[in-house]
Amino acid sequence: MRHNRHTAAMDMRRRGVDQNLIALWLGHESSETTQIYIHADMQMKERALGRATASGTTPELFRPTDSLLAFLESL
Repeated sequence: MRHNRHTAAMDMRRRGVDQNLIALWLGHESSETTQIYIHADMQMKERALGRATASGTTPELFRPTDSLLAFLESL
């Protein structure tokens, strides 16, 4: 059941619903308890990074070199 609650909470968070309202909907006594359900996913992190970059620049995803990938595969 936790997965369903997590999915619903994340969907609400992505739509801009306040954490306190999500806590009430989930039946939590405190909005702090809700934090385990609404931790940022990768899409939210990418949007935040996009807003944090200097204006006029485009954020780029990290692209590892072949030598780095070979090293990691050797571990």
